[in-house]
Amino acid sequence: MILISGTDQFQIPVPTAAAIGKFDGIHIGHRRLLDVCGRQKANGLAAAVFTFDPSPTVFFSHRTAERCELMTREEKRLAFEKMGIEYLVEFPMNEATAVTDPGDFVQRILYGEMHARFVAAGSDLSFGAGGKGNFDFLEDASLRLGFKTEMVPKVKIGGTVVSSTYIRTLVEQGKMEEAERFLGEPYSILGTVVSGNRIGRTIGIPTVNQVPERTKLLPPFGVYYSDSVIDGKTYHGMTNIGIKPTISAGKVPGEEPPVTVETYLYDFSGDLYGKTALTKIYTFRRSERKFSSLESLKSQMELDIEAGRKFHTERRGAQSLSGK
Repeated sequence: MILISGTDQFQIPVPTAAAIGKFDGIHIGHRRLLDVCGRQKANGLAAAVFTFDPSPTVFFSHRTAERCELMTREEKRLAFEKMGIEYLVEFPMNEATAVTDPGDFVQRILYGEMHARFVAAGSDLSFGAGGKGNFDFLEDASLRLGFKTEMVPKVKIGGTVVSSTYIRTLVEQGKMEEAERFLGEPYSILGTVVSGNRIGRTIGIPTVNQVPERTKLLPPFGVYYSDSVIDGKTYHGMTNIGIKPTISAGKVPGEEPPVTVETYLYDFSGDLYGKTALTKIYTFRRSERKFSSLESLKSQMELDIEAGRKFHTERRGAQSLSGK
């Protein structure tokens, strides 16, 4: 995949089928949009994505909660590449580009720089100064310039429209199974494995530690059944998301402990420091809490691990029956 990022002056040398969107959390609606563009490869067009960085939601919002995204920049890049996207344009969203005339956006950027000869978007498409550009505007421009368009309708599950806003609510409530249904895959956290405080090793339960990006939306602090994908291999495990209150005690008064994603991988032994891990969060088990001692924490973790092994066995069985 060829990445074009941080510039509003570029040139894709081949004709493209471009999907336009914010893509905050690539859910099943987005996947349908990307599939529409992917099918245009049969017509000699390269599959491309045009999105904004940061997203308009983040750029125009002054509230911290709204600045957290379902997927970080690196997570989106990984997902797009896995789905066969050949060109990814992360168009800079700033004070200057936010007031681009909708007509100039279509003619200069989409048709000219993107070399788009087919454009797919949702019915809620909005672009240009004041969000005045919409799908009807795009379609009118396409007739003048000579490219094709396709509006991809909203996807529903059980009568509920699939949207990033709704998925955000599910994640914030810790409803990870529901979030997975709407995303089309488990909610994941991508990050480098870093050195922790090594307390887990002292109680016989070593963990893999990640520090999530500041803009990453996290589910409620607690313990979750999970998988971690490292170097293309999947490891089953249990993940604690939070501040590890049992071992954070005694820190400098007033100092806020860092939020970490800490995963125990069943039956794994080895050095993973510096590796990139994609941690898939499946199901909430319990809330994070402070234990009276490391021995009490160890006892609870052993119960968590036992329950986790059972969960993964049952999940594998369910996937085998469904043919996944």
